Amino acid sequence: MKLVGDTFHAAGAASGGCLEASVRQVYLPAQAPDLKDSAGALAVDDRYAAWEADLPLDDEAALWDYLTVLDQGSRLSLLAHCLSYGVNALHENVNPYGAGISARGLTRRMAQADRRAQAVDLDMVAAGWKPTGDTYLNRVPKARIHEAVREAKGEGTAQLVDHLKKGEMASEAERLLKGSCWLPEVLRRADLVARNDADIAEGQGAQCGSGDLESVSVADLPAFLNEALPDAPAAMMAAE
Repeated sequence: MKLVGDTFHAAGAASGGCLEASVRQVYLPAQAPDLKDSAGALAVDDRYAAWEADLPLDDEAALWDYLTVLDQGSRLSLLAHCLSYGVNALHENVNPYGAGISARGLTRRMAQADRRAQAVDLDMVAAGWKPTGDTYLNRVPKARIHEAVREAKGEGTAQLVDHLKKGEMASEAERLLKGSCWLPEVLRRADLVARNDADIAEGQGAQCGSGDLESVSVADLPAFLNEALPDAPAAMMAAE
């Protein structure tokens, strides 16, 4: 009942009680502007609203009685919902001076997070994460952008954008990575095999296909190069 009261801000929850149990909610230091409208965030909001409508939050005795007669499956679902706010899978920078998380602590955190992701079959591609400027590309150095395009589209395509300035490079990379199912390393599950069975895991969405990572298509060319190409049928007629 303590976790339910804290999660849903029930009457009297903030004034203390006999049980010293709590979940410390985790907040992102920075996030994409549309994260709150993502499928995952909306699902959490809907689940919260559904429980909030059913729980007698203004009466502690009634809340206790409600939880007592709740069936086991529903009780576990409610417990999982309350605990979910305390799941911390943030990949933070290690602070060598003792403040914040240590390298050992970060390794342990990410290993535990990966085990939990496997347990619930979490796939960030299926969950709707996409590599865009807001979610990733504008937040990392050019070397990381190049790495993303190389892993998803091949070295030849990556070289086409390598000379661009950071903003242009991020925009072109977003276009090239669309539909590729590519994920940055911190979002990949260790048990899911790379799309093309290579040493480097390009992504998790096998439904996207591996493609030919060595070839460069016209669609892969940056806009300023693509616009200079002649229309294919017209070029063939001229040649005839």
